[in-house]
Amino acid sequence: MNLSRRGFAALAGLTALSACSTSNPLASPSSGGAATGSTSGPLVVGSQQYYSNEIIAELYAQVLEKAGLKVTRQYQIGQREVYLPEVVKGSIDVFPEYNGNLLQYLNKSASVTDTASVQAALSKALPPGLRVLAPADASDQDTYTTTQAFSSQYGVTSLADLSKVTKKLTVAANSEFATRPYGPSGLKTAYGVDVTVVPVEDSGGPLTVKALTDGKADFADIYSASPSIVANNLVVLKDPKNLILPQNVVPLVSAKVNATAADAITKVNAQLSADDLRKLNAQSVNEQKKSADIAKAWLSSKGLI
Repeated sequence: MNLSRRGFAALAGLTALSACSTSNPLASPSSGGAATGSTSGPLVVGSQQYYSNEIIAELYAQVLEKAGLKVTRQYQIGQREVYLPEVVKGSIDVFPEYNGNLLQYLNKSASVTDTASVQAALSKALPPGLRVLAPADASDQDTYTTTQAFSSQYGVTSLADLSKVTKKLTVAANSEFATRPYGPSGLKTAYGVDVTVVPVEDSGGPLTVKALTDGKADFADIYSASPSIVANNLVVLKDPKNLILPQNVVPLVSAKVNATAADAITKVNAQLSADDLRKLNAQSVNEQKKSADIAKAWLSSKGLI
């Protein structure tokens, strides 16, 4: 995910969340957050300003078209703070999301840690008129990733190990990472470790990787499905306290998405594995293929178009 992709609004506790809760950051004062988009016309499929998210959006768009539905694409439209209000008001009907991050956007204090519990809590937290379909096995987690050299020098393989590092620590990430629940404040609360964000605005992309490998930062927020992790022999630090929630790919959809559309999208998620997503991402990063071509080839190989 992404570009983040990740949300940061602080809200009431999970037990206070409901479809009618006025504490929801996306709720309208007058409507309780109900989507108000038209129920006719093509389905609008959107994506974050993140190449991987666009590939997933294109998977959904192509199977919807295969099902005989008209689709309008709106890709690369920004991060959650930008696109989610558009989904809420009905301007976008289908959006690839990441369940843990979306839940934390709606409820910063959410305490669930497994995928099933995250999904259940997310369904309760959404504004009226929106729902999430079944999550994919594929996920694209935020991470604290470092180099082999740093890991070896300080004996660090886990976030829990950082407490023994005495130097001031930095992490290369989108600037909004500074306000995320799993950012500096979350790391301090969970592991007692201070870290400062070095802003690099390409959502774990090549600039972020370069900042890490050039020594401009000790860690980087590189999404777990990125091929750059293996390509650069990087070390993703373990997270034994579940600071970062599961971030499975999950379709966020409006009331315009009927049973036919939902079934088509669900069939994609049922076959989208973590390994599949890494391979799709590699085609974009390493081979510079277009999202439409990447999606078409994968869907064809799975018998979905």
